[in-house]
Amino acid sequence: MNKILPYNDKDPICIENYAKGLIGKTFEEAVGNIRLKKGNKGGLGQLLEKYYFKYELNSNSEADFKEAGVELKVSGYKINKSKKVSAKERMVLNMINYMEVHKEVFENSSFLKKNKLLLLILYLYEKEIDRLDFIIKYVQLFQFPEKDLKIIEDDWNTIINKIKTGKAHEISEGDTNYLAACTKGTNKNSVREQPFCNIPAKQRAFSLKPAYLTHILNEYIIKGKKTYDDSIVKSIDELEDITFEQFVLQKIKKHKGKTINELAKEFKVIANPKGKSFTYEVAKGLLGVKGKHIEEFEKANIQIKTIRIENTGNIKQHMSFPAFKFTEIIREEWKMCTLREMFLNTRFLFIVYRFDENNQLKLERGMFWNIPCDDLENDIREVWERTVGIIKSGVKIIKRTKKREYNNLPNSKDNRVAHVRPHTNKKTNTYPLPTGGKFTKQSFWLNNSYILSQINDN
Repeated sequence: MNKILPYNDKDPICIENYAKGLIGKTFEEAVGNIRLKKGNKGGLGQLLEKYYFKYELNSNSEADFKEAGVELKVSGYKINKSKKVSAKERMVLNMINYMEVHKEVFENSSFLKKNKLLLLILYLYEKEIDRLDFIIKYVQLFQFPEKDLKIIEDDWNTIINKIKTGKAHEISEGDTNYLAACTKGTNKNSVREQPFCNIPAKQRAFSLKPAYLTHILNEYIIKGKKTYDDSIVKSIDELEDITFEQFVLQKIKKHKGKTINELAKEFKVIANPKGKSFTYEVAKGLLGVKGKHIEEFEKANIQIKTIRIENTGNIKQHMSFPAFKFTEIIREEWKMCTLREMFLNTRFLFIVYRFDENNQLKLERGMFWNIPCDDLENDIREVWERTVGIIKSGVKIIKRTKKREYNNLPNSKDNRVAHVRPHTNKKTNTYPLPTGGKFTKQSFWLNNSYILSQINDN
């Protein structure tokens, strides 16, 4: 016998209106007089499903409110020191069945049927508060905007094409823009069979990336503020027969062979050619955008990196990333550490220039890049773990020259992919050490030889 529900489970608006009764309540208040222990391990979404919406939990491929076509999603957001709102983490949608999903097309996919209309229930995450005391702040139905859905479709196809070519074990969250295939399982042994290869693949689920979820929060939920300065795609019609990546790369390709000074003149770049902003301003000209905040790149967390290849075929500069704090990195674990999350959730647009025989720096091409999964989980992990170990036992100066000082942290000869080096030339820019005293700010860098190999292999 079916339960009599306090809402019409066939009507999305009725479900949303009932859900709005959660606003301002903690999760403990939302579930009523049910005895729940602090630190309860059950999912917050499952608690609401069972005790507030009063329907039986299931793992069906259909939407939670089947007859209304509504999928319930509970997610946290946080407010940083500058008062900016961002998603706490990725939003997991539905599991990927490698053996079946490759038979689908996007328009009729199990992904779209389940997630076409989302009921978002958003709570404020606060670090020192028990999860049952988190306060629910926003409740809203959400559908993907048309332009976003096209890019999500491209992402879905990228994931499916890897499965079809027997490369499900090589899938990475960095392969895509808004929609990702995140790992789902307790450990590295959580694997599944794939249809076109004998190598077991990590168990994965479709998910919305944190940057895209942050966009949804600021643009559609909280509202009331300008989020972006400009967008690369001016009309959805521009993506009719092309992917977003192809559209971007075609824009760059049109200017192939021009010197960087010719490009700067064409795009009226007034920045100092020796300044850090010069190449970025030229890149914006190539992409046809103005302002600092580019819509599609912020939603996908795509970073622009300019690469200069010498006429000898080498790259001089290593690629740097933000400085880390010694006292914070030692408290992290690899699976959730800042460095790993950064690489998982960041794509890069490399704009590649090459010096010709006359020492003229000319545009060669653009390429999207994300770190291969094996390089992240093996080489980068090795450098990170060794760095943490050295910081715990003691960072030491082993050599000084007029230009720089050398320490016992991993250097570029120790690992083919990455190393650690000072983030600043100023020895007065320091962070405290857990062992006492202070030390020059350090950051992780990708080796120039590794970057070159990735460009040559693309």
